[in-house]
Amino acid sequence: MSQTAFPKLLRSQIAFDIARSILDGFEKHYRLFRIASQDAKRYFESSDWKTAQGKARDRIAFYDKRVQECVHALEDEYAQEELTDEVWREVKLHYIGLLINHKQPELAETFFNSVCCNILHRTYFHNDFIFVRPAVSTEYIEPDGPLPIYRVYYPAKDGLHYTLKRIVTNFQLNTPFADLDRDVSLVEARMRAMFGSDLLEPNHQIQVLSSLFYRNKGAYIVGKGINGNRVYPFVVPILYNRKRELVLDTVLFDPTLITVLFSFTRAYFMVDMEVPSAYVQFLRSLMPYKPRSEIYTILGLQKLGKAAFYRDFLHHLKYSSDCFESAPGIRGLVMVVFALPSFPYVFKVIKDYFPPPKDTTRELVKEKYLLVKNHDRVGRMADTLEYSSVAFPRARFSDELLADLKQVAPSIIEEEGDEIIIRHLYIERRMIPLNMWLSEADRRGDHAAIEHAIVEYGNAIKDLVGVNIFPGDMLYKNFGVTKHGRVVFYDYDEIEYITDCNFRAIPAPRNEEDEMASEPWYPVAKNDVFPEQFGTFLLGNPEVRKYFLKHHADLLTPQYWQQAKQRILDGHIEDVFPYPQELRFSYKPLTPAAQAA
Repeated sequence: MSQTAFPKLLRSQIAFDIARSILDGFEKHYRLFRIASQDAKRYFESSDWKTAQGKARDRIAFYDKRVQECVHALEDEYAQEELTDEVWREVKLHYIGLLINHKQPELAETFFNSVCCNILHRTYFHNDFIFVRPAVSTEYIEPDGPLPIYRVYYPAKDGLHYTLKRIVTNFQLNTPFADLDRDVSLVEARMRAMFGSDLLEPNHQIQVLSSLFYRNKGAYIVGKGINGNRVYPFVVPILYNRKRELVLDTVLFDPTLITVLFSFTRAYFMVDMEVPSAYVQFLRSLMPYKPRSEIYTILGLQKLGKAAFYRDFLHHLKYSSDCFESAPGIRGLVMVVFALPSFPYVFKVIKDYFPPPKDTTRELVKEKYLLVKNHDRVGRMADTLEYSSVAFPRARFSDELLADLKQVAPSIIEEEGDEIIIRHLYIERRMIPLNMWLSEADRRGDHAAIEHAIVEYGNAIKDLVGVNIFPGDMLYKNFGVTKHGRVVFYDYDEIEYITDCNFRAIPAPRNEEDEMASEPWYPVAKNDVFPEQFGTFLLGNPEVRKYFLKHHADLLTPQYWQQAKQRILDGHIEDVFPYPQELRFSYKPLTPAAQAA
C-alpha cells in the first residue's frame, strides 16, 4: 500500500514575502480597474464620450503595467540564487492561503501566473509553480460592499409597472429621463407579451444585476425574469435623445440578440464588479452556450478570459484526435493560418517575409493588431487572443503543415521533443470567409443570401468608418461571416485611421495618352485613397454588383469618405446600436417616398 508523504511545514519567509508582494500588485490593479469602471457612470451622466473612450482604452493596458511593476520590484528585491525551486513551490502554496475568502481569486491566480511567467523559464510552466488549473473555488462568493450582486423584485406583489420603474430608478442616474413612465409602459407591454399566458408561479420574480453595463454611448440594464423553472433573459438599453434626456431605447429578449450584444466583435463593457465570478455566472444563465472565457473577456477581464480559453483549448486537445490543417480560403501574404477542424478558432502566425506588393514588418503588423485590441470594434472587428511560446503536440501536425510553417516563419517555429513551440501567434474565432460565402450562394443561385451578405458587408464598412477605421484592403477575403450571419472584418495588417487617409477623386485624363496609360498619370501619395477604384476589385460578379449599387453605391464616391472624415475631425461620435433598428421604441420605418429620396 503506497503512502503519500505529508507536505513539510512552509518555512521560507522569502516565499511568503513574494506571495504577499504579488497579491499586493494584483489588488492595486483591480482597485484601479474598479475605479475606472465606476467612473464610466459619471462620463455617461455628463455625455463625456471622448473621455469615456479614452478611459476604456487605458483600462485595457492596466493589467500589463501592474504585472511589469511587480516583476521589476521582485527582480530588484531578490537575487536569482535566492529563488530556488523549493522557494517557488512555497510561493504558490502561500499564495493559495492568502486567497482564502478573497473576492477575485480567479483573477489573482491569473495575475500570479503572469508575474511568474515573466520571471521563470518556460520549462517551469507546470502545476508545481503556477496555476495550470484553478486552486480556489469561485462558487458562492458574496460581496462585502453595500451592493448585492443582483437585486430581486416581485412584480406579482408590487405590479409590473411599478417594479420596472423601481428597477430603473435604483441605478440613481444623475440625468433626467424624458418620460420614464412612458418608456416603462413600453417595456411593460413587451414584457407582458414575453411572459404570455404563463400562469404566475409562486417564485415569480425579476433579478437584475446591480451595476449598469456601459459601452459607447449607452448604459444597459441586464436581468432575467423567473417563473417556475422558466428563465426569460432581458436587456434594456438606456440612451440619450436629441434633447440630452435619457430614454429606455428598447428591451431585448431574444437570446441571439443578447449574445450578439456580448459579442467578441465589440468593445469591452465598463461595469463595476466586486465579485466578477458571480457576474459571469449570472450572464451564463442568460447565455448558456457562451464560454466563460468569452464572458470574462467582454467584461474587460481579458487576461483571465485568455487564460480560461487556453485551458479550454488544452482540454479540447486532450479529448480530440483530429489534426491541424491549413485554414480554408485564399492564402494571405502576411499571415499563415491553420485550424483544428473540431475547434471553432483559427491560429494565425506572422510570416518572416512578405512578398510584394506588401510593404510592412512584423512589428508594424503587431501594432495594427494592438490598435484593434484597444479600439472600439463596433461589432465589426474580431477580437484576437495573442499568445507567446505556445506548445502544440507534434503528432497533431501533418508534415506538410509543419514544413509550411518552418518555411514561411522559421524564426518563431521550433521543435522540442514531441512538441512544436510557436513563439508568437494570434487565435481568432473561425468564420466563413465572405468570398467563399458569396461563391457558394452564387453556385446555389441564392440571390437572397447574396443580397444579405452585401448589405452586411457595406454596413460593416460604414460601422468601421464611424469609429475612424479604414480597412485598407477591402477585398471580400478579408471579411468573414459569423454564425449569426453578421459580416466581420478580420485582416488588420493594412488598416488605417480614416483621419490619416486622403480620399481623392480620380482626375480627368488630360489627353488620349493619359486615358490609355497602364499607370496613373497623376501623383499618388502613400495614404491617398481613390474610392472610385473600389468597384474594379469588388464588383466583378453581376449579382454582387446589382446589390452593391442598390444598397451601398455611396461607398464608391470620394464625397462619402470625405464627409465621414470631416465628421470625425469635427469631434462627432457616431451612435452604435448593437441590435436591429426596428426594435427601438422610437423607430419609424421610412415611407416609400422617403426611401426613394
